Amino acid sequence: MRFNKNLLISFCMLSGIASQAQKDSLVLKNGDVIAGEIKSMDKGVLTIETDYSKKDFTVEWSGIKEIYSKSHFLVTLKNGQRINGTVESAEAGKKIIINGDDGSKTETTPDEIVYLKGLKSDFWSRAYASIDIGLSFTKANNLKQYNVRSKLGYLADKWQLDLFYDDTRSSQDSVAETKRTEGGIAGKYFLQRDWYLAASVNFLANTEQALNLRTTGKLGIGKYLVHTNKQYWGLGTGLSLNNESFTNGTPGRSSLEGYFGSELNFFDIGDLSLLSNIWAYPSFTENGRWRTDFIFDAKYDLPLDFYIKVGFTLNYDNRPAVKGKETDYVLAFSVGWEL
Repeated sequence: MRFNKNLLISFCMLSGIASQAQKDSLVLKNGDVIAGEIKSMDKGVLTIETDYSKKDFTVEWSGIKEIYSKSHFLVTLKNGQRINGTVESAEAGKKIIINGDDGSKTETTPDEIVYLKGLKSDFWSRAYASIDIGLSFTKANNLKQYNVRSKLGYLADKWQLDLFYDDTRSSQDSVAETKRTEGGIAGKYFLQRDWYLAASVNFLANTEQALNLRTTGKLGIGKYLVHTNKQYWGLGTGLSLNNESFTNGTPGRSSLEGYFGSELNFFDIGDLSLLSNIWAYPSFTENGRWRTDFIFDAKYDLPLDFYIKVGFTLNYDNRPAVKGKETDYVLAFSVGWEL
């Protein structure tokens, strides 16, 4: 009877060890060990799901000493290389070995890994989304203002697709309603050495510049000059086809433009992240005309995937439909949630 009891205990212990061996594990620099399922590492933060917590753990990538996993990941390196495979630490965490699904073996360091995503078949494992809303009401003149900004994206092995929709409106007694609506779809196809092909279609309508609808299609190429797990900075250029219709009787117009610009993103400033991009559009078919789009967002993360954001958007056109209305801008304060 005693023999059977000891055998049962030994069997349970071995089963527990075998079960743990199937899990991913992290060794932190403070000596703690976390076992579970690694979901992703993005913007310098790793997310791991464990059996002993209802909520996922998030760990700063810089605080991890060693990582061991038999799960398959999409791994992006600082030089733009993208690899599907498993990851494990070597030489006490000084190096990481990526065993590619194609049989390759890549030796790198933790600082060289920019992005890590568990490869699963379901759509939501590779999708991301966010929505933020701002509202204000003032009794004087019955002033009402609101703004909505939303984004949905999907990241595959070699390409990325993003959709967005932004809407800002303001109304008050005895004054015409002010509207600004923008939306679009953008795709990237990733090449070697952090180059990428880019294509997008954007739609913009705003009352300030009497724009009934501006449709802009872009096709171009870009490159990340800096791409780490703390920030990225990229440049892009290409061709743009611009078609416009107006609300004030001005005849519609179309033009072929070039475009060039830059995007800068800092996402490892504690709970704060900063995003800025600027694009210029010199026209080839309308002599002397050029446009500029500028965006600046500051986001502060809150618990439960909520955040607060301050966003500034500016559109400039040196030949608008309404004289003196060259500039349209929006400064928005909002609360949001992201997937």
